[in-house]
Amino acid sequence: MTYYAPAMDDEPLAEWAERRDARIGQLRAVPLVTGDGPRASHLNPDAPRAIQRWNGHLWEPHGFAANLAEARLLLFPHTEAAPPSVPGATPKLGPGSGRHRKPTTPR
Repeated sequence: MTYYAPAMDDEPLAEWAERRDARIGQLRAVPLVTGDGPRASHLNPDAPRAIQRWNGHLWEPHGFAANLAEARLLLFPHTEAAPPSVPGATPKLGPGSGRHRKPTTPR
């Protein structure tokens, strides 16, 4: 078994620092759940969230949200609400012979 270690010169240090600094001020929401259970937001939408801010070196505490909906308002304040979906509406397939379409039967 061979192990590939990336060379030190794969990315110049200046580019790495620029990429790291571009994230400064970025916010993230971390669900506050007990144990080693799943921490994905869609699994615990009613769990409280710790809002963390990236300072260039580590994530530091920034705020608190009561649930996923409130956390999303803090993380994405300028996004518009998605239009409500119409129950029973399904997208219509256009013409074509796509890979997953049922073959047409000759009449």
